[in-house]
Amino acid sequence: MTKLVTIVDYGIGNIFSVTRAFQRCGADVLLTDKPEDILVASSLVLPGVGAFSNGMNGLRERGLVDPLRAYAASGKPLLGICLGMQMLFSSSSEFGEQSGLNIIEGKILPIEPAGPDGLPLKVPHIGWSELKPTAAGPQWDTSILKHLNDDAHCYFVHSFTAFPADERHRLADTYFGSSQISAVVAKGNVYGCQFHPEKSGAIGLKIIEGFLEI
Repeated sequence: MTKLVTIVDYGIGNIFSVTRAFQRCGADVLLTDKPEDILVASSLVLPGVGAFSNGMNGLRERGLVDPLRAYAASGKPLLGICLGMQMLFSSSSEFGEQSGLNIIEGKILPIEPAGPDGLPLKVPHIGWSELKPTAAGPQWDTSILKHLNDDAHCYFVHSFTAFPADERHRLADTYFGSSQISAVVAKGNVYGCQFHPEKSGAIGLKIIEGFLEI
């Protein structure tokens, strides 16, 4: 039976490439900006690119904030991608303090222009980076990363990074120079990828397949 995936269209995002990636993995896709569609969805994706404030404004203008929170509390699978992942958090400091969905407790903060080793970094972080398991996070074999082997690289484009309040919500990290970056977060049925799985080739499709199997 083909799985129906609802993708939230709130005026900001890489909708076409995300849709194509899920369809390539065998899913049917419903694009929507309607609260009622979100509330009855069986599997939900929140994509996004751009500024945190613009993304949250797009959700508020369409009345999607409370439905997204209610959906996350329902126990059904939710995946945030790039900006969509960041908006899952409590707040962001991008262009001043901004409130997020507060589905995962924590903050979105800028990537520092130098790593812990003092060497300068060219922000934004753009390119392919390797996913690394975290010490405190859940096991990959029971998550959306269950189909990955060692040396899995994904495509990142971002200037801000997530700091979960609970380290157990970090499923995978990556490194930008010597700086540790939250690459995948997880809290129960809610997942977020800082990178773009839809632009990460075969590895990205394996992650999408892992999400579809939840």
